[in-house]
Amino acid sequence: MNNRFITWILSILIIGSFGCIIAFCIDVIKTGGIFVAENDLQTVGNAVEIEEKKEDLSTPQIVERPIDDVETIVSSNIDYKSSKSRTNYFYNQLEEYSKKIYDGLSSNIDNMKSGTNTIEFGSAFSGVLSKEDGQTELGNYYQSAIEAFTYDNPQVFFLDPKKMYLNIQTTTKGKNKTYNVFITNGDNENYLAEGFNSAEQINSIQENIEQEKNNILSNVSGNTENKIKQIHDYLVDNLSYEQTISKPNIHNLYGAIINKECVCEGYAKAFKYLLDGVGIDNVIVIGTGTNSKGEAENHAWNYVAIDGNWYAVDVTWDDPIIQGWGISIPSMYKYKYFLKGLDTMNKDHIPNGQFTEKGKVFTYPNVSNTDY
Repeated sequence: MNNRFITWILSILIIGSFGCIIAFCIDVIKTGGIFVAENDLQTVGNAVEIEEKKEDLSTPQIVERPIDDVETIVSSNIDYKSSKSRTNYFYNQLEEYSKKIYDGLSSNIDNMKSGTNTIEFGSAFSGVLSKEDGQTELGNYYQSAIEAFTYDNPQVFFLDPKKMYLNIQTTTKGKNKTYNVFITNGDNENYLAEGFNSAEQINSIQENIEQEKNNILSNVSGNTENKIKQIHDYLVDNLSYEQTISKPNIHNLYGAIINKECVCEGYAKAFKYLLDGVGIDNVIVIGTGTNSKGEAENHAWNYVAIDGNWYAVDVTWDDPIIQGWGISIPSMYKYKYFLKGLDTMNKDHIPNGQFTEKGKVFTYPNVSNTDY
């Protein structure tokens, strides 16, 4: 009788808690912008942003300062083959120009820890920029690359995309124009996320994350299902949902793995990071979750692959807030969103592969209709 009473109370508390869990789950990704200038390295123009309300990408302004008989070519510091063999899910869906930008970011991860490193593309985008609406088109490619890079690489937690600027320098020689493109921090002190200020600090944090990952994965063994379950259980048992939505790093890997406190995006990124560490195919899913009040809010979860079939896992919703009270949670709640098919998951989880209105529509894996 007591067990039934406790279970009944837990049911009420858990259902009620879901409305609070999802309310502010996902941070908004913003990119600093794309700026265009003719023989002028100053950053001027309108920012290209990903807004939660899915506003359109804005078209950058152009400063006309042509200088004849001058040609500037910036050598590229990018290995365009660096990401070609990647299995990163969103990268593989990008167009050629977006892949070049993604490759530039990927090739310069260590360099970007300074927050001021310039990523040079040289004249790699002359083909698109020579078009009548080339700046807008390149802005779209840039936006798609930033989105894909962010969700493919949760280990790059130290960047603030809204502080990163894609600069276009146009040099005129007679009737010909040469376009040099590069990413900088613009007028910002750096493009590092709040709380990060040097490569030395970031390297130290990364070492701590890597060590924690190794400690976690040292206890993970068995077949694919067992490995997924063990990683899922570790996160549920050790992470806490940050309810105030006010602390730093609650949306990223650092907050999840080191601070053990995050929101749904942090749970999803930590789950991906650890699954990547044991070689299990997975992807972060962005969309909406509907709480017990019928309210749809931004949310993040994961799809994982077992023997070629894909299933959904929502670690956040398998980790009720009341667990912080020291109460043991029955397994019926701990695995409510573990390895589920679309028939179950889509009752209250709706994925959305379009991160901005009129932006690129990414596709997710074909998930099984039935539970595992």
